[in-house]
Amino acid sequence: MAHTTARQQKSMTVPLTAFAAGAVVAILVGVFGRVHDPTLDGTTNLGFRTVIDMKVVVATEIAVLVLFQVVSALWIYGKLGGTPAPRWLGLANRISGTTALVLSVFVAYHCLWSLGLQVGTLPNGQAVGTRTVVHGMLGCAVIGAIVVKVTAVRSRRAPGWFLPVAGGLLFSLLVLAVLTSAGWYIAAEGWPHRVG
Repeated sequence: MAHTTARQQKSMTVPLTAFAAGAVVAILVGVFGRVHDPTLDGTTNLGFRTVIDMKVVVATEIAVLVLFQVVSALWIYGKLGGTPAPRWLGLANRISGTTALVLSVFVAYHCLWSLGLQVGTLPNGQAVGTRTVVHGMLGCAVIGAIVVKVTAVRSRRAPGWFLPVAGGLLFSLLVLAVLTSAGWYIAAEGWPHRVG
């Protein structure tokens, strides 16, 4: 009994440390977003009219990859019933997850670098809207959740619940971040088009 309790406590070290590290990273990203002077230097628009247009398209691609992540993970773990997952699906899940992660960091960099974390009022005195504040906070939380998810994927000593919880957290935050940015933009402005 004592051995089992010690093992459970030891295994809880991984998720507790990962959640603490993720929270610290999210806070540090937010602090950087507040103290950094936003600039378009060092950004790209990938041929779109603006950096925001580019971020809308890439964020939508992330949303598609994240939806594939959830469906493929459920299939791999036998939660969809029916036929077993094909052998190639595990590799496709890892590739799509890595791609979504890289694209998320790419979008976060462009958000923080070109816009910063906007709260309160802008330099021109205009109040920052609630949607913008919520999106900024969600974006910081996404970066923290990426730390937690990467730890969950790499850890062999964590409890079995850690990976699905970390994945669900990241999925939920990413969906909310995309809805408060790309979803809102597409509803208000339509789909962005490339220049030329």
